[in-house]
Formats: sequence, structure tokens, C-alpha cells
Amino acid sequence: MSKVLVVYHSETGNTKKMAEAVAEGVREVDGVTVEIKSVENASEKDLVEADGIILGAPTYFGQMSAKMKEFIDKSISVWQRLEGKVGAAFTTSLWEVGGNETALLSMVYAMLCHGMVIVGQIDRFGCYGACGFSSPSKEQLAAARKLGRKVAETVKKLKG
Repeated sequence: MSKVLVVYHSETGNTKKMAEAVAEGVREVDGVTVEIKSVENASEKDLVEADGIILGAPTYFGQMSAKMKEFIDKSISVWQRLEGKVGAAFTTSLWEVGGNETALLSMVYAMLCHGMVIVGQIDRFGCYGACGFSSPSKEQLAAARKLGRKVAETVKKLKG
């Protein structure tokens, strides 16, 4: 059984809603389990034990939140142990032009430094991952579910 870990930071609950939708998408794929954790409760060990990792954070000034950045910075302790794992990102912001794509890239860059295989998506709510605006709409939550499903499918393909 393959495992996908969803790690999120949420201050208002909007990113948590997206994380839950991402996890729903993972659950749609047979043979893949999902664990969802807030950034405060996730550990480097959780990263190592997962086959896929999906990070989600609110967008602050076009970047991921400081709490997510702190979590990623601590992941240096497992550097080279995440190589080949599947990764993806999602974010939320107040506005549609709130810097979502650069925030997604800030998380994706960190996963690339770990040697991870990145899954993006072609969607009107983001190419580098899923984006939610203000309180995520049904369409934005559907995009988050799609991202979770794509990651789970990719994990399953790569693990054989």
C-alpha cells in the first residue's frame, strides 16, 4: 500500500478546506492511503515514511507562510531521503491575483531541491498546483481533489 502525506498550514480554515479536498482526491485511488496533518503536527519522519507529499499553505506576499517555510527548512535533516518521492503543492489567498503561483513555486522549489518528482496540473486555478481564493469555491475544491488524485495515481505508477 502506498501512502500520500498532506501537510498544510491554515490560519483561517481556508487552506484546511483545500487540504481536506486534496485528501479526498487521494482516497479516490485504490491502493493508496492518505494522512493529513497540520504543519504543527507533522515531522520529518512523516516525510520519509510517505511515498507522496503534498504541501499546502496560505499565500503571504507571494510566498508560502512562515510556518510552512520553517517546516521545509527543518526538512534539511532528511535531505537525500526524499529523492524520487512524488510532490505537489496547493495554496490559498484572499485574491485571485494574490501571488498564488509564486507561493506554489516557493514550495515546489524546496521539493525539487529534495529531488522529488513534481506533479502540476493544467487548470484555470493554477498550473503549478491548486489554488483557492478567499473561501474556496466548489470549483476550486474540485481542482484540489483533482490534484490529490493525480498525485496518488503518479505514486501508484512509480511504485509499480
